[in-house]
Amino acid sequence: MIVSYIAVMTNASLQSPLTRQRGRPREFDVDLAIDKAIGVFAERGYHATSVGDLTQAMELTQGSLYKAFKDKKDIYIAAVERYKLVQTQRFEATVGTGKTGREKLRAAMNFYADACMGQSGKQGCLVVGAAADLASLDEDMARVVRGAISARETILCRLVREGQADGSVSSALDAGALAKTVLCLIYGLRVVGKTGLTKTELDAVVDTAMKVFD
Repeated sequence: MIVSYIAVMTNASLQSPLTRQRGRPREFDVDLAIDKAIGVFAERGYHATSVGDLTQAMELTQGSLYKAFKDKKDIYIAAVERYKLVQTQRFEATVGTGKTGREKLRAAMNFYADACMGQSGKQGCLVVGAAADLASLDEDMARVVRGAISARETILCRLVREGQADGSVSSALDAGALAKTVLCLIYGLRVVGKTGLTKTELDAVVDTAMKVFD
């Protein structure tokens, strides 16, 4: 299964640091293979995904797979790292369209609301799924997942502070608390989005959520 943003992910500028360090085997494109693995992990979670599921989705033999990755854990870490890299670049590009901090925060929530529709919505978010599995992941994987969540929260906190500085977001509440609230909202959207929310429902959620900035 290939996630909906693969066309963006295959751009050479989005090559993940992990795969650059690993070196690229000549017989297949490692980043494209990871993109396909992301869809499987996002939909099924780490524990329910087998190596056979991955070889089928990545269109590789086990021999080719193990030339690039040590094991399933290695593929999972590469998938989370790449997902974080690509989604962060897309997220930053989206919020950058806003003129004020408030507009950027609305764009941030719309980014996640839009991801809740269609195939992406049914599939779910890799980071959200990974967070749900966090207690049962080993420390290496847990560290990568926590890093991805922390990176998103950092961006949201920056946007809240921008809004407070330009007057479009209330300064009555702590920026960090507001950022964490938005983080919970957008990740919660991805969970509930798997149930099949409509565009009208999602728009209403975003409109209501924006009131926390008043």
